[in-house]
Amino acid sequence: MRPDSTPADVAPLEAILGDRLVRDPELMRPFARDTSRAALEGDPIGVVLAESTADVSEALRWASSTGTPVSVRGAGTGLAGGAMAYAGGLVISLERMARIIDIDVANGLAIVQPGVITAELDAAAREHGLFFPPDPASARISTVGGNIATNAGGLRCVAHGVTSDSVARLEVVLGDGRVLRTGARTRKNVVGYDLTRLFVGSEGTLGVVTEATVRLKPVPAGEPRTFRASFRDLESAGRAVSAIVAGQARPEVLELMDALSVEIIESFRPSGLTVPRGAMLVGQTVGHFGADAQAEAEAITALCRSLGADDTAISDTDELLEARRLSNPALNARGLKLSCDVGVPVAALAEVFRGISEISARHGKRVSTVAHAGDGNLHSTVESSDAAADIVAADAVLDDITRLALSLGGTISGEHGIGSLKRHELPWQQDDVALSVQRSIKAALDPAGVLTPGRAI
Repeated sequence: MRPDSTPADVAPLEAILGDRLVRDPELMRPFARDTSRAALEGDPIGVVLAESTADVSEALRWASSTGTPVSVRGAGTGLAGGAMAYAGGLVISLERMARIIDIDVANGLAIVQPGVITAELDAAAREHGLFFPPDPASARISTVGGNIATNAGGLRCVAHGVTSDSVARLEVVLGDGRVLRTGARTRKNVVGYDLTRLFVGSEGTLGVVTEATVRLKPVPAGEPRTFRASFRDLESAGRAVSAIVAGQARPEVLELMDALSVEIIESFRPSGLTVPRGAMLVGQTVGHFGADAQAEAEAITALCRSLGADDTAISDTDELLEARRLSNPALNARGLKLSCDVGVPVAALAEVFRGISEISARHGKRVSTVAHAGDGNLHSTVESSDAAADIVAADAVLDDITRLALSLGGTISGEHGIGSLKRHELPWQQDDVALSVQRSIKAALDPAGVLTPGRAI
């Protein structure tokens, strides 16, 4: 960033954008942070309330010419510190670009702007007998653009994959303001490099997505069933998950909450859940490939009982899944605010749960774990006050959990991304060659280095 940035520097951009460029400190404040615990470096110089691709292009052209760092945000629900404002930087907000442009029923596609709320796209698709597969726990408040930026996962990953599996085509504004269009509306496309997947998960470092063509799927026929199974310990629940994923019944959702998580969620919003001794699996079946959802749920709960579940139930409501979605606000309300997102091979779940218990005991810190268990994506949260020493101690726990995941063939992040909070862990997973190649790509697409500098890679 230019050290001599002054209000006068912004005049050319202000002349183009008018009131779409916010300069008032009070009005900028809500756009300066995301949901993470990352510290704000300082106040931005302005916030662009973009309403079109042209607005984003003008903003990035100006930023590139002045060397001003840019952070990009949708709804600000990110947990890795990727959308935090830079001191003296420019924030590009995409929340006004929230239009569902088209739902192409015949081809199972939707064209959307990045500020569309994920659950609202899903609801609009269901009016046509289709649905949008990505389903992060924050679906009611997170945006499609934010999901694309982090390659978000969610509850339905076990059946439908992550966000990249549902993205067909993108419109992206590069760091110098040029507009790039990637991908195609077709199912198969092998022309050139796969630039679409390059941008999915790039966390705002390579370009700003201003339009996306995403894939929809038909809503399964029949009535879904939710199920639960309580276990005396986490390891037994982990073994059950591995058996379910390897079995014939195909769950649409397969989530895990440890006993501490269930107790906290139940006290946060009582729903009649009985706190298990060790862990609770919750899931949903929808009857894939003509199967009956009730029969699939019965097969899964029977398998759980054979592997040590001491309490199982099947329901035709979504209350169990709603309880799972409450985990973040419930844990935060009880002071468990420091969390990490790791992934392991599904077969390693029992071992990683055992290891997390040992880490918790060794550090003397309570750890709550919830997981998209069907694909091995775990979210562990450590108790901590806001005192600096407590935060350092909690971070040491999270680092140990991350190292544990890596030792089991896992990854330092399954869906939240690296942002600023996990950047110190990158060399734990990627070697110098991998990091160098990624930074070369960054330099080619953003030569001025203004897009989300110092984060993600």
